[in-house]
Amino acid sequence: MRKLLIIGIGSGNPEHMTVQAINALNRADVLFIPTKGEKKTELAEVRREICARYVTRADSRTVEFAVPVRRTEGVSYDGSVDDWHARIAEIYERLIGRELSEDGIGAFLVWGDPMLYDSTIRIVERVKARGKVAFDYDVLPGITSLQALCASHRIPLNLVGKPVEITTGRRLAESFPARSQTSVVMLDGEQAFQRIEDPEAEIYWGAYLGTPDEIVISGRLADVRGKILAARAQARERMGWIMDIYLLRKGADFDE
Repeated sequence: MRKLLIIGIGSGNPEHMTVQAINALNRADVLFIPTKGEKKTELAEVRREICARYVTRADSRTVEFAVPVRRTEGVSYDGSVDDWHARIAEIYERLIGRELSEDGIGAFLVWGDPMLYDSTIRIVERVKARGKVAFDYDVLPGITSLQALCASHRIPLNLVGKPVEITTGRRLAESFPARSQTSVVMLDGEQAFQRIEDPEAEIYWGAYLGTPDEIVISGRLADVRGKILAARAQARERMGWIMDIYLLRKGADFDE
């Protein structure tokens, strides 16, 4: 039976690769590399560099495929994502059936870790549910942007004995600071931290984590909000895309 390996490759630094992930790369007959258009060529380049650096078997090959753009006009967010996943699942199905022999092994190189705000596992499950191509799969964890963010800022993720919430910009107002003293925000295209007015809030922000273009800014939100917005806009203009994450915090390890 065909086998898929869903491999977490870290947040942009090839040295994020674990020994387990490197061994998995060398188990694969075919390495699938997604491309996301000219503006995000760096994402594919990191994957190519990882393969060039760590793959030692001479008979492995890479297959690149274009990821479709998600449709957003005239449809709800959930409907947009569901349609997008369905279109990607069709691509995966073709790749698995066309590129892998009956007992072949293929690998998808997933940014960060496949379990955290990535849909490769969901999409692979869609392909399995369709039942047109038989395969099994394993998931190999990787270093997440969340881990890279905390490492770059030299902070622990959590306050002592207190929970952490991981959310999106669209949902931030629901959680911070009323429900969670620490909120990690991913997928925030609208910079929702602009609407947080708590004078005690602190922010730890990072973009392009793990890459040579990494930018990190931290401080009291009221003091550095404008600096982050300016740095983000300049980076997006320069690079043509941005991938960022931030942690908002209020309070201390030990309440007085």
